[in-house]
Amino acid sequence: MYTIVIKGKPHGPYSLEQLKEMEIFPDTFVRKPGMDDYKEAHELEELRVLLGFNAPKHTPQYFASFDQRLMAWAIDYFLIVVVYALILAITVLFIEDKETRMSLVAAFFLLIPFTKFVYCSIADASKTQGSIGKKLMDIKVTNEFGQRLTLGAALLRNVCKMISNAAFGFGYLYCFLNKKQQCLHDVVVGTLVVKERLL
Repeated sequence: MYTIVIKGKPHGPYSLEQLKEMEIFPDTFVRKPGMDDYKEAHELEELRVLLGFNAPKHTPQYFASFDQRLMAWAIDYFLIVVVYALILAITVLFIEDKETRMSLVAAFFLLIPFTKFVYCSIADASKTQGSIGKKLMDIKVTNEFGQRLTLGAALLRNVCKMISNAAFGFGYLYCFLNKKQQCLHDVVVGTLVVKERLL
C-alpha cells in the first residue's frame, strides 16, 4: 500500500492497481511501509515498471535547501576570517610602521575570498565532497549521478559561483525556481548539493 502527496497533503493508502488508474508523475512523492521518508515515484523500481518512468539520473537523495547551503557558506567564511584575523593580529605585533600595517590589513581582506575559492574548490572535489561548513550541515556536492566531482568540475563550479555573486545574487536565488534546489552555477556545471535525509 502506498501513500502519495497531492498538493502538499498525503493521500491514501492506495494499492499498485489503484495507482495505475491515478495521475502519478515521476516527481510525485510516494511512501510505503518500511520507508523512513517519502521518495519520488521514479525512485521506486516497481512504480517505474508499472508507470513507465525512467530510472533516476541521480542517486536517490534529498536536495539541500537554501538555508542549509547559506549556513554552510557562513560557517566557512567565519572560519577563514578567524584564521586570517589571528595571523594578522600576530603579524602586526612585530610591525611598527602604520602604513605597512594598513597595507597588510588590505591584503588580508583581498586574500579572504581568494582563499575561500581555492579551499572550496579543493574541498568539493575531496572525499568529503564539501567544505567544513557543508560537513557540519550534513550536505555534500555531487554530479548529477551522485558521484564525487573532479577537481576541474569543482573549479568550474566555484568560478560560476563568482558569476552568481556578480549578478547581484540572482544565481543563488535561482534555486527557488528549481525543483532540485540547484543554484545557477549548479545548473551550468551539472552539480547537485544533497542531504541524505529530510530531517
